[in-house]
Amino acid sequence: MAVPKYRTSRAKGRARRNHWRKMASIAASECPHCHETKRPHRACPHCGYYNGMEIVSHAKDES
Repeated sequence: MAVPKYRTSRAKGRARRNHWRKMASIAASECPHCHETKRPHRACPHCGYYNGMEIVSHAKDES
């Protein structure tokens, strides 16, 4: 089994790990209730519905 001969510096390790976040794009799907874009497996930020049920109630502005 390979064992490193020298310790890797903080800068070298962080530079190596820095690129994986920039490559992945955020997935988006359409909300079946309001047809806005939302992230999958999360409640819709626009209408508050998830899996056909209202999870987050949004107060309507009645003036």
